[in-house]
Amino acid sequence: MNDRCPPDVLQAEHLLAQISRQWDGDILQQLRHYIAIPAKSPAFDADWAQHGYLERVVQNAADWVLAQPVAGLRLEIIRLPGQTPVLYFEIAATCASDATRPSVLMYGHLDKQPEMTGWRNDLGPWTPKLDDGRLYGRGGADDGYAVYAAIAAVAALQRQQRAHPRVVGLIETCEESGSFNLLQYVDLLRPRLGDVGLVICLDSGAGNYDQLWATTSLRGVASGVLKVEILTEGVHSGDASGLVPSSFRIMRQVLDRLEDSASGRLLPDVFHCAIPAERRAQAQVTAGILGAEIHRRFPWVHADCGAGNTFALPTTTDPVQGLLNQTWVPALSVTGADGFAQLADAGNVLRPYTAFKLSLRLPPLVDAALAAQQLKTLLEDNAPYQARVTFAPGGHASGWNAPETSPWLEAALQSASSLHFGAPCGYIGQGGTIPLMNMLAAGFPRAQMMVCGVLGPKSNAHGPNEFLHVAFAKKLTAAVAEVIARVPHTAA
Repeated sequence: MNDRCPPDVLQAEHLLAQISRQWDGDILQQLRHYIAIPAKSPAFDADWAQHGYLERVVQNAADWVLAQPVAGLRLEIIRLPGQTPVLYFEIAATCASDATRPSVLMYGHLDKQPEMTGWRNDLGPWTPKLDDGRLYGRGGADDGYAVYAAIAAVAALQRQQRAHPRVVGLIETCEESGSFNLLQYVDLLRPRLGDVGLVICLDSGAGNYDQLWATTSLRGVASGVLKVEILTEGVHSGDASGLVPSSFRIMRQVLDRLEDSASGRLLPDVFHCAIPAERRAQAQVTAGILGAEIHRRFPWVHADCGAGNTFALPTTTDPVQGLLNQTWVPALSVTGADGFAQLADAGNVLRPYTAFKLSLRLPPLVDAALAAQQLKTLLEDNAPYQARVTFAPGGHASGWNAPETSPWLEAALQSASSLHFGAPCGYIGQGGTIPLMNMLAAGFPRAQMMVCGVLGPKSNAHGPNEFLHVAFAKKLTAAVAEVIARVPHTAA
């Protein structure tokens, strides 16, 4: 640590140029190597330890970080017994006076979702391809880029001799499985994390690629497998149908307790919460920016409605209500099914059981643990026809609502967006879940939160053809550097 601080001047144009060169000359190649490794999260790879893919991506990232010319850098890969590894790094404050500033905690993850079907013929989940400024492949945007962007941002500040506070990094490998072991690592590292005044989470999304976007809220989630059993084995449908109730029809009846199938509204009040006035107001502003792109960005099928081909319709074309529906209104998805034969093998047999994997997205202020208990009771009690109905919970995590933004952070976000995007910072809620945010909010109640990411329109995280928008990622990296440099001594 130096006693003399560098000048408090940041040349935005040079900063972005430096970061762009590092992306083009180094980071993109690192991400190509990363995408090629099927480092699936433990929920999707029970033999993750034997396969060693998570260990490889963590070690590769660690090797790259240690090779960067970043002053005051220390790094450690932490491995708790039986748990996926965590990469932890520290970068000392630039000078003695900056050591009194609160620390910046940077977060990302390196584990991935499974392959998914439907990739373009020339693409694949483990086959990186740069096409028209987009790097395709699983995990690059969600969010393998995070550790590389975080280090690049600090390195750029140091190259410009710009003062920065102490920076710590937490890169996990269990996020796509609900971060079920992260709290153990946070507790272990808490004395080393220090006085955190700003959390920068790089695992979120963007409303478009034209400006910086700050995430204001995240939905929670409760998941599990609902199984309906009526027979011990399959029987001839001609002999049994009409007398033996279909397990699928029973499944429909059970789900009718939870969801109005006509509207998609979740029926129990326990899964709803009041939407804060501030979030409604922000949705109005964001709807004015994005308009119909809020729903048009999805890959809708064409439908023949008798008057020519048209697109399938969303639940609402009102942009404000659309934003609220995907961020503050609970919603049910069936993400998997069992008990069904493949179509080519489906004979005239009444199946003995039907099983669905359910994903229930919860509003940010709903207690996920309570919701999971209520969900199990609702689905299992008083089964139709006295069938065996069981719900095996698969995990839950509460959502997150951002604290009030401090004036310094608001100014920093707006300045960073204006400098590097030429447009004001936008504010948007996200429908996904990042369990860490609630943990950090509880552990560092005075910290400000900059939750952002590269998952913009059609980037399709978790689905086929996932991509990272390279030009946007470069500008986001520069914007992060700007915000880090502006952390004041009174941030915490």
